[in-house]
Parts: sequence; C-alpha cells; structure tokens
Amino acid sequence: MAARPPASLSYRTTGSTCLHPLSQLLGIPLDQVNFVACQLFALSAAFWFRIYLHPGKASPEVRHTLATILGIYFVVFCFGWYAVHLFVLVLMCYGVMVTASVSNIHRYSFFVAMGYLTICHISRIYIFHYGILTTDFSGPLMIVTQKITTLAFQVHDGLGGKAEDLSAEQHRLAVKTKPSLLEYLSYHLNFMSVIAGPCNNFKDYVAFIEGRHIHMKLLEVNWTQRGFQSLPEPSPTGAVIQKLCMTLMSLLLFLTLSKSFPVTFLIDDWFVHKANFLSRLWYLYVVMQAAKPKYYFAWTLADAVHNAAGFGFNGMDANGKSRWDLLSNLNIWKIETATSFKMYLENWNIQTSTWLKCVCYERVPWYPTVLTFLLSALWHGVYPGYYFTFLTGVPVTLAARAVRKNYRHHFLSSKARKIAYDVVTWAVTQLTVSYTAAPFVMLAVEPTISLYKSVFFFLHIICLLIILFLPIKPRQPQRQSQSPNSVKKKAD
Repeated sequence: MAARPPASLSYRTTGSTCLHPLSQLLGIPLDQVNFVACQLFALSAAFWFRIYLHPGKASPEVRHTLATILGIYFVVFCFGWYAVHLFVLVLMCYGVMVTASVSNIHRYSFFVAMGYLTICHISRIYIFHYGILTTDFSGPLMIVTQKITTLAFQVHDGLGGKAEDLSAEQHRLAVKTKPSLLEYLSYHLNFMSVIAGPCNNFKDYVAFIEGRHIHMKLLEVNWTQRGFQSLPEPSPTGAVIQKLCMTLMSLLLFLTLSKSFPVTFLIDDWFVHKANFLSRLWYLYVVMQAAKPKYYFAWTLADAVHNAAGFGFNGMDANGKSRWDLLSNLNIWKIETATSFKMYLENWNIQTSTWLKCVCYERVPWYPTVLTFLLSALWHGVYPGYYFTFLTGVPVTLAARAVRKNYRHHFLSSKARKIAYDVVTWAVTQLTVSYTAAPFVMLAVEPTISLYKSVFFFLHIICLLIILFLPIKPRQPQRQSQSPNSVKKKAD
C-alpha cells in the first residue's frame, strides 16, 4: 500500500542548521533542505565510491568501512542526537543475530525491531503531539527495521530452513552464514540507503561490495551468442542521468502542486458542505495526485544514488540494454496508467511490498492479506489515518479481485471492448486509490471521518456489497518450485 516519504520530508526542527539561511531564502522547511543536501552529498560520494573504491582497487573491508562511516555521518547530519536510536536498534539486533538460536532468530529479530520502532512511533504521537514540529527520526528506523527482519528471515532460511519448504526465491536469497559485525553495520548503515532506503537483500549487497554484483547478473545472458568474447562492463551513467531528470521534475511538481492543492483542502468548509458529490470526488483525486511527487522525488533520487555507486544492476532487457532497476521503488508510468488496484500496489513502494511478502504474506498460516495490511500499518506508525487506509485496503482488494475474476474475461473478445474496459478500470482505480490513501496523509481521526462522511462512505459500501453478493472464485496457487509441505505457510 502507500508509504510515507523519508522522514526528512516531514516537519522537524532538529538536525543540521547550517543550511537555515538557504531554507529561509527558498521558503522551504529546513528538514527538506537538509534531506536534499544530504542526498546530493550521497550522490557525489556514490560516484567517488564507484570510481576510486572500485572492487579492483579496494578490499571489501575498506568498502564496507567507508560506506558505514559515510552513512553514520549523513544520519547524524540529518537527525542530530536522535540518530542514537538507529545505532541502538542495529546493535541490539546484531546481539540477537549472534546469540539467538537459528530456529528463533527470525522471530526474536522481528519482535525486537518492530517493538523498538513502535515505541518510537508512539512516543512521537503521545509525547510530541503528532510530531508536527519535532524531529521525525522514524524514517531511517523504518528502513533499518525492514533490513533487520529481512536478513533474519534469510539467515533462518539458510541455516535452519528445509529446502523442500522454501520457495525458489527464498532458496536463492537464503544466507548460509551469519554476517560479521562489519558486514552487519555496513548493510544497515551504508550511506546509500540509510536516509531514504530502499531495503535490499543482504546477498545482493555483499555481492556489490565484493565486486560480484554485476558479474553475477551478466552471467545470466549467453554473450557468446550475441558476438561478445568477454563480458561487457555496463555503465550506470545513463540510468543515473535519466533518474536525476525525473527527480528534478518531481521536485518542481512537489513545490508547486503541494501549495496549490494542499491536503487541508479536503476538510475545507466549502469542500465538506457546499461542493456537490462529483466535485468532491474530482478534488479528492487532484489533491491526492498533488501529494505523490514528493514520493517520486525521494525514491527516484535514492535509486539514482545506488546506481551511481554501481549498485542496482538487474541484467539486460530484451533489446540488450542494461537494466538498473533492481532497487527501484516505483514505476511511475505503470502507477499512473494502472487499471487495477493490484497493478497499482505492485508498482508503488516496490521494495516495501517485497519485504511484506518476505516476512509476512508468505509466512503466516492464516489470513495473509489481512495480516499483511495490518503489519504495513504498524510499520508505518500509529497515526489513526494509517489504519483507516490499510483496513480500507482489505475490502477494496477483495472486491477488486472478485470483480476482475467475474467480469474481465467478457471484455477480451475484441479490441474495442478491451480499450473501453481499460479506460473505465483506469478511472476507477485512480479514484479508489485516492479514496483509500486520503487518511494516510490526513493522519488524524476527525478529518478522515469528515472526508468520508462528505462522500457518504460510498467506496466502503460498494466494496462490502460486492464481497457479500458477488461470488469470489478460488485463487490459483501462486507459489512455484515448492513442495506440498511448504504450502502450509508455516510461521517458521
């Protein structure tokens, strides 16, 4: 589902103040200036890291060490003494990693990381009153929590999981040995992802540090048949430039649209009491569209930072072009043209969706959809708006699945019908996402109820009617390369 932008894009007053004059000049909150400055420093450091600390020039230990030192500096720059929370959590969970039994390492790591994160979320709500003018240090904690739990499950799969109980993907990503302290710190605190993420797999990260990352992906292609005598050396420069252009465009849209169409408009007296129903739906869509460029900006810039360091290569496409989307967190084109709720979610905050699948959806024995939405809400925080969004997402998902399976095949018989179906489902999907995600950005109960009352809870009612009266066809098994034992979805 939706996810917050990095914490540095929310209001706060603590951290580096050396950029305060620039913040006043541009009329942009200091935290946002700090975030952009920090990520631009990280981008410069990434180019330097790839060129001067190339695996052929520096040992893995040196690369691990400098990536960690830079990451620690950046997080202290952005969050001041609040960065201590990040270091405490990482060190606590490394203690769990080295002391817990293999059969319980994933459970203990999960509860420690999620517990600490939740305590920090709660402190910001009840101590700092919604954190409007306080330091939001939860963003890096959220990213680190994903990494801690992902690695713990992968270590459990590698050292304690039975091969016949693992999916092909779980088997590929299983970690056969516990990481050293340096590897653990580097994986969680490296300068590329410590501020804005995204989460990535430990084996991919270590392969990048050791210089095997690109080579491993290239070996998946038969280069002899393509006329190459040796493996090519793909450059990320083109991908980085393209992503920086998208970042700049997203930043400009964010600075203009967020002021023209603020979220507070959804609780304005005219919107709630005077606008007609269709006008309310239109403005709901426009306001939620205006809220998206900040996510596009933060995630695309983070992706560019990784690529500039040489991390994120994902093989070659059908045309022989290099793909640098291994760590991409969104696909903007597919988001904006999505014709189903499922398609939208699959291309929004991709790495978080992968994490939820890894630690929850594929692991729980009952109600995987409901529990995955609940975990996503808890991970985001304890603002009531998050739970409105994710609990609304459950009936929306079930209703969308039922409609698609019962009616989509009727529109595939001709091109004209398919186009008409795509146009209607695109409009419905975009409006549905706007309706579902609105509480996520409004945070509190009162404005959420006010908004939903103004549109008569129409989507909730429609979804419940569909679930009650439209037959839901059984889903086809999705897991591949698994034994019957693994389909039991053991919590182990």
